[in-house]
Amino acid sequence: MINEYIKALTEYALTAGLIEKQDKYYTINKLLEVLELEEYEEPDKDTSAMDLEEILDGILKFAAEKGLLKSDSIVYRDLFDTKIMGLLVPAPSEIIKTFNCLYKEDPKKATDYYYELSQDSDYIRRYRIVKDIKWVTETEYGNMDITINLSKPEKDPKAIAEAKLKKQSGYPKCLLCVENEGYAGRVDHPARQNHRIIPITINNQGFGFQYSPYVYYNEHCIVLNSEHTPMVGSNADLPIVGGSILTHDHFQGGNYEFAMAKAPIEKEFKIKGYEKVQAGIVKWPMSVIRLRSEDPEELVELGDYILKAWRSYTDESAFVYAFSDLEGKLLNTAEAEELVKAGKELEPHNTITPIARKKNGFYEFDLVLRNNVTTNEHPFGVYHPHGELHHIKKENIGLIEVMGLAVLPARLKDEMEELREAILSGRDILEEEAIYKHKMWMEEFLPKYTSVTPENIEEILQQEIGIVFMKVLEHAGVYKRNDEGQKAFDGFVSYINQ
Repeated sequence: MINEYIKALTEYALTAGLIEKQDKYYTINKLLEVLELEEYEEPDKDTSAMDLEEILDGILKFAAEKGLLKSDSIVYRDLFDTKIMGLLVPAPSEIIKTFNCLYKEDPKKATDYYYELSQDSDYIRRYRIVKDIKWVTETEYGNMDITINLSKPEKDPKAIAEAKLKKQSGYPKCLLCVENEGYAGRVDHPARQNHRIIPITINNQGFGFQYSPYVYYNEHCIVLNSEHTPMVGSNADLPIVGGSILTHDHFQGGNYEFAMAKAPIEKEFKIKGYEKVQAGIVKWPMSVIRLRSEDPEELVELGDYILKAWRSYTDESAFVYAFSDLEGKLLNTAEAEELVKAGKELEPHNTITPIARKKNGFYEFDLVLRNNVTTNEHPFGVYHPHGELHHIKKENIGLIEVMGLAVLPARLKDEMEELREAILSGRDILEEEAIYKHKMWMEEFLPKYTSVTPENIEEILQQEIGIVFMKVLEHAGVYKRNDEGQKAFDGFVSYINQ
């Protein structure tokens, strides 16, 4: 039977263009080597109907039975099938050569080729991505995209225990380092033999272009610094307000229009010295300043000016503190200045999540004001989803969610199924049950609906989850969507106009 899977995988690689016809037996022999087989006989069976998931599953079952896996768990299966797929992917130099050749002809052709390669190589696991649950919730800020992410596998307990016992490796330094390309992986680090990076240059500095293996949106890509250096602003550079890897400078892109990009400016203003730039506050649950100009350099200069102003801005009346001392005491402006003069180190709290795009001939720069202050009441962050929303979303709010796309934890799939059954049966939810954390929320929203049936329960739950996500973004907004909050927002606008 294993010969059928070897044949099927070789045919898949040929059809996908990963290998050429002349590579057939070379590829088969490399597969035999990894599977510790000494011979191969081409089976007569037609294997063309097998998809990649079925092929790899068959190979993995064989590998497990033969003892080639330490355990038949998701972690070791992923390490092994990535090793298998890595045999089929051309060397980095070949991929780069093809990409650059296509790029000269048409940049879109180049990125289309690379995106398809990233999927065909199983670096992006199509068969997992399609399992993600997605829907749209209509809100007062526009349509929010809601996803329950099922494509990122959770580690099994045995692998977690083994990872703790292993000596910590410093290679690669993180998941975004260029050294990941072709890396075999380990129990605490994913395999990347099928991963290829396109080198690019930005402002005379080396970066790498790659797609995200989890594809939260269409052509979700990452541009990463070739050097392992900390974040400098993109996607927020402070804990809590940055949902991504803060130890490695990078930014994200893609071919997708987020809800925030569609949100209108509700209050326009001018900034002294930059009168040609269109500026305004965006109608969005978080605190967003949008800049528009035909001149990208002018936008970068103004964005940097606003970032520097925000980093040092304190408004005690609005509970906005730029700094605390190293003991955690929040500082007013005078106290912060005094400590700086004394040579004391301060803990910064203000930063910006920046988003750039080109739209209708203009460059747009959205600057989302962020603050990571914590208190005893809100230990995860004052401008972070508060405790009453943690049953749905507890994790940090990063760039993607700032723009209106919820990436919710996989646990919600099973929890919503259990909650659905409890609601329809009318039974009480007991404290020891996994869905008990949802009980108060359920009791709040159910009275809104005159009829809850098997036919509409799914739509109701999705709508209510979407409303919770909208509230999550409102909690993460520094300036609240009320008269007091917007007046305080106007105060910052006045500050940058001094």
